[in-house]
Amino acid sequence: MNDSSQNFPWFNVDGEVASLMARLDWSANAIGPPATWSQQLNTVVGLVLQSRSPAAVVWGHELSTLYNDAYAVQLGDKHPASLGTSFSAIWSEIWPEIEPVIDAAMAGKSLYFEDIPYMVEPTGVPTQRWYTSSFSPVKDSSCTVVGVYITAVETTKRMQVERRYAFQADLTERVRHLNSSDDIVAAASELLGRHLGIGGVAYAAVDESEEILTMKPDWASGGSQSLAGAVLRLDDFGPLVGDAVRAGKDLAIADITTDERSAAHAAAYAERSIRSFVSIPLLKDGRLRAILNLHDSAPHYWTTHEIALAKDMVDRTWSAVENSRAQSELRRERDQSRHVFDNMTEGFGLVDKDWTVVYMNPAGLRITRRAAEEVIGRNHWQVWPELAGTVVGDLFEQVIRTRKPGVVEAPHTMPDMERRWIESRVYPSLDGGLAFFFRDITERKAAQEKLEAADRRKDEFLAMLAHELRNPLAPISAAAQLLQVVKLDEERVRQTSQVIGRQVQHMTSLVDDLLDVSRVTRGLIELDNEPLDIRNIVSDAVEQVTPLIRSRRHHFALHLPPETTMVAGDKKRLVQVVTNILNNAAKYTQEGGNIVLKVEVHAGHVVIDVTDNGIGMSRELADRAFDLFAQAERSSDRSSGGLGLGLALVRSLVDLHRGKVTCESAGLGKGSRFTVCLPRLPQEHGRTGHGNSDTATKQAGHSLRILVVDDNVDAASLLAMLLEIAGHDVQVEHGAHRALDLARKTAPQVCLLDIGLPEMDGNELAQHLRAQPETARSVLIAVTGYGQDQDRRQTRAAGFDHHLVKPVDIEKLMSLLSEVGEHR
Repeated sequence: MNDSSQNFPWFNVDGEVASLMARLDWSANAIGPPATWSQQLNTVVGLVLQSRSPAAVVWGHELSTLYNDAYAVQLGDKHPASLGTSFSAIWSEIWPEIEPVIDAAMAGKSLYFEDIPYMVEPTGVPTQRWYTSSFSPVKDSSCTVVGVYITAVETTKRMQVERRYAFQADLTERVRHLNSSDDIVAAASELLGRHLGIGGVAYAAVDESEEILTMKPDWASGGSQSLAGAVLRLDDFGPLVGDAVRAGKDLAIADITTDERSAAHAAAYAERSIRSFVSIPLLKDGRLRAILNLHDSAPHYWTTHEIALAKDMVDRTWSAVENSRAQSELRRERDQSRHVFDNMTEGFGLVDKDWTVVYMNPAGLRITRRAAEEVIGRNHWQVWPELAGTVVGDLFEQVIRTRKPGVVEAPHTMPDMERRWIESRVYPSLDGGLAFFFRDITERKAAQEKLEAADRRKDEFLAMLAHELRNPLAPISAAAQLLQVVKLDEERVRQTSQVIGRQVQHMTSLVDDLLDVSRVTRGLIELDNEPLDIRNIVSDAVEQVTPLIRSRRHHFALHLPPETTMVAGDKKRLVQVVTNILNNAAKYTQEGGNIVLKVEVHAGHVVIDVTDNGIGMSRELADRAFDLFAQAERSSDRSSGGLGLGLALVRSLVDLHRGKVTCESAGLGKGSRFTVCLPRLPQEHGRTGHGNSDTATKQAGHSLRILVVDDNVDAASLLAMLLEIAGHDVQVEHGAHRALDLARKTAPQVCLLDIGLPEMDGNELAQHLRAQPETARSVLIAVTGYGQDQDRRQTRAAGFDHHLVKPVDIEKLMSLLSEVGEHR
């Protein structure tokens, strides 16, 4: 790898693809060496490599393709050979479908597609996944389209849930009118086999000895062998397989020739064209009754989604078969069928043509929460008058009238007023009445609603995050172009720099919020507990929010207790709690509105109360104000935007301090009130040693020899310029080995080291610097994009004295250097 490749922003991105790109010889590639890449290409490649979701860029007339690690998963064995090659060659098998999309994007049109299926090979076996993708044109400085930026968000879980529900609905509809158990099994097997696209589906009945299998009517694709009617021995397929199935364990084997449970009996499988299979045993009353087998003539990695569908089919098919047998028995001899119905887990009842309830099984009485004397012999509409005019009541009357069965899911209020969801299947009986089956599906409905709500909130959050991260890019891009194309005076340069600084600070704040809420909610932070004066905490928070309050011309009132009042906690985190609540009040209070912060002291606790006369909240929003991603309606200018993380972080931090936070509002337009209650320390803990932390930033008072090591040339150069302006003697190196040589010659007093260096990382470089006498006592400062607790532990173990997160807080760095200079 040559030095010139270190000049590009994507070079210091971690990841397998980024590392591979840095090592590739691009001279013979259509896209050319990185030294010739345009600024636009370097920028979009950096965005692609830093994305955690699949992303790629297609560049130039040759459609040269670069992508990130997540996208490489989709390519499977095609990676890494696909790096830099034509997009049409990478996806040659589906290029006719993709070509119009790429052509439209290259013509300047942005495109968006939801839930597109792809076959990927994350485990070496093709697996279907779904993605929602966007195709955005990338333009050069002359507004000519030079490439396409492609992003994708995986929607596999949601699609699997939707497909599962669709399959369940299809299965219910398919077997609803079938009376023969063999017909039900055959229809369900075909539906599952076609839905999964596998070789075959077979249902086996097991005899009393649990040894002999009788294969029921099955389904087999064109190239697979039907097993219908065959009589087999379970142990012919291997004792380990037989033992697992008898124990009621689901069994999934991707390749019978390599799996130790089946390899010794591969011939028995091959004789029936089986190379991979899933077996789902059905146990009733502790005994193996049936086995559902999914099989294929080729190796097949069975996903949890496929196994879940198979298990659901077993339950539903068995239930349908039981229902069919029960109804058949009812038509032949009703009295003999009572035993079956009495032992069913589903509710079952009979109504005659006059609507008199003539029978209900114990499960039905349990589900409806009624005694037999309240139901049997009584008119159906008198027992359940609330069903009249509902979808359930309409279905009962429809079946009586048309003599055609039907099914419905609907909520029902129980005698104790509890609301439950019930699935009802209604069939015409021979005497002109009805037979109906029903079961409680409340838990399933609740799970489905939670899944849908979580999916909606996730999609809303991703859209909001994308918007919030894109917003600062526009002024940054405009400022960068202005600096390139226009000769500016010193004042205009300072203004442009301030614009870039503000937007970078905004993006940094968004990323910090994401990381902070993740660490706190997962319990990955440790509080620095110490006695603190609540007045200092509130004062520091007010100082941080004052610029926003002034800019919106709010009337702000602060009421603090006159005496020292101590609480135990982490000062930084408690200031963060109050700051977030005040920020929230300022954002959602109209200009010129009122905000009041009042601190009340009680015997055992301290109450911080923030009230405003802003837009207020609905009861529904107030109830979930502290949930992740919850926020009020965004204003038209998006000034009240954000990621919905601040209040969630507040609740987590207050909980860690053994406190409580609440929210209330009289309604929309009537303001809000947030209250934080914290335990109070006894009076003997009171001290005022921790005052406000707003000391002026120290400026460098001594000139230091400083070595800056960063493979990002632009970042290293700018940092060196700032240090030289502060009066320090600065030397810059971009490679770790050359940095070691230079350090031996110059003995720098301070070393600022990037962690993501190519030859050896910053942690290893720090260890080498500590080991050589010239730099053994140098102050080592890590400068990195990684700021998690584990990253700080690693740099500390490597010998670093300080850990700064990019973009570096220059005031903090200058303060550190000032302290170093004072002790030299």
